[in-house]
Amino acid sequence: MRRVQIASATGLAAAAGAAVADAGGNAIDAAIGASIASMCTEIGIIAPAGSGFVTVWPRDGEPIVIDGYAEMPGRGLSPDEFGGGKREVEMSYGGHTQTIVGWGSVATPGAFAAFAEAHHRFGSVEWDAIVRPTVNLVEAGFPVSRASAEYLDHAHRSIFGWDDTSRSITHHDDGSPVEEGDVIDIPHLADTLRWVGEAGASVLYEGELGRRMAAAVREGGGILTGEDLASYRVAVRAPIRFQLDEWEIATNPPPAVGGVVASAILLLASSPPFEGWDPGEIDRMARIQRAVLRYRSEHLDDYGTRAEAAGRLLSWAHDGDLSAVERSPSTVHTSTADTDGNGCSITLSAGYGAGALVPGTGMYLNNSLGEVELMSEDYHALTPGTRLVSNMAPTLARRPDGSILAIGSPGASRITTAVAQVLLNFLHLGMSLREAVEHPRLHVEVFGGKPMIAHEPGLDVRSLDDMTARRFPDLAMYFGGVQAAVYDPIAGLYGAADSRRSGDTARGGFD
Repeated sequence: MRRVQIASATGLAAAAGAAVADAGGNAIDAAIGASIASMCTEIGIIAPAGSGFVTVWPRDGEPIVIDGYAEMPGRGLSPDEFGGGKREVEMSYGGHTQTIVGWGSVATPGAFAAFAEAHHRFGSVEWDAIVRPTVNLVEAGFPVSRASAEYLDHAHRSIFGWDDTSRSITHHDDGSPVEEGDVIDIPHLADTLRWVGEAGASVLYEGELGRRMAAAVREGGGILTGEDLASYRVAVRAPIRFQLDEWEIATNPPPAVGGVVASAILLLASSPPFEGWDPGEIDRMARIQRAVLRYRSEHLDDYGTRAEAAGRLLSWAHDGDLSAVERSPSTVHTSTADTDGNGCSITLSAGYGAGALVPGTGMYLNNSLGEVELMSEDYHALTPGTRLVSNMAPTLARRPDGSILAIGSPGASRITTAVAQVLLNFLHLGMSLREAVEHPRLHVEVFGGKPMIAHEPGLDVRSLDDMTARRFPDLAMYFGGVQAAVYDPIAGLYGAADSRRSGDTARGGFD
């Protein structure tokens, strides 16, 4: 009988995925179930009105990426209705973060549409059985996760304090934010999930739930319309594919940029082969990251030329031509694998959160239009229906012996570097999966206007060229939260969940 390995953002989410597997679900069903649980119980980190990507590699088929990412809304509106409904805020998360929240920051969400498509193509249990474990969690009340508590400590006032309903959920009576382990209740959410379980995801796009969402956003000065929701369609894409030692890797293609960046880092690190985390190779990894991430910021943010620019980057990376690249820089994840040989990798985001809920539904909203670091255009400047840019890189890898690895991470711009480093550790350097995930990481970035090599303790990182080393005191959520699940025909099922985000693993199904 089929067994499923789940690695997800929290123990609650992993357990929800295992419950789906116990009901007869495969890797795809369990990944969706765990993802829905994350969306509804990781307050601030993610939201039910989020978006993302589902990468599936079925046992007997080719890998695909189901693009359910956010779109620019505003269909049917006049030009003078754009530009409003925003709150510009700052918070201390990640050192210093600026973002735009409020009703005007809400993009057309796509996660549930992607889940429905994945379930239609690959599911083995009824849709309601996938949603039901989360209904049970929400109805009973659930504890605040460590990641949620850490994020809310930064964002509770600026993002989650301006809306009365949100403030009552995320704060104590004295105005302090909820803390790790506090049990919270989100009114109406269990009933909304039952509705989605019974009616299907279409109720969010063509039904009453979608009408309520659009009406609330419009009343608050936003631009999401019923036409946007009814017009939303997932895109099924062929992934980027390449070889790393014995493994073939499949990851997220354009118009997202995460898979392109992670692939380029891996390809450049494999030519010549990466030899380990000694000072010389650490310097090399920093140079690779700086070159690829600079190229990303200069060439991959333009909607019109992204595909062509991505092709150039991958061509240079395949050739190991770092000099050519140098010439040209809030999220959850679930990974699953099953004993049938299926793999599924799902990464989701709601930005930093709009700070508001759809009245009477318990559904928190995204602020994907307000993520200034991802928006190359001005606020509300894109054409309605345009897919937004994403750093997400849900990834799968398969070996000729039938082994399948599912991997991915949250972490904004650190997603790509986290995924690439763990893949190098596990697939190339031969670390155990746990060692590969827990190994210290580095990430090249611009911090305070200066180029920096941010890194965790345990790496001998030195200042390099114009880059200054910025050492974190411990392993940090800032560097992502990699979740990985493996099926090996000999070793069986195993997984690893990143301690940086209090992730957890679970196993479900029947022997």
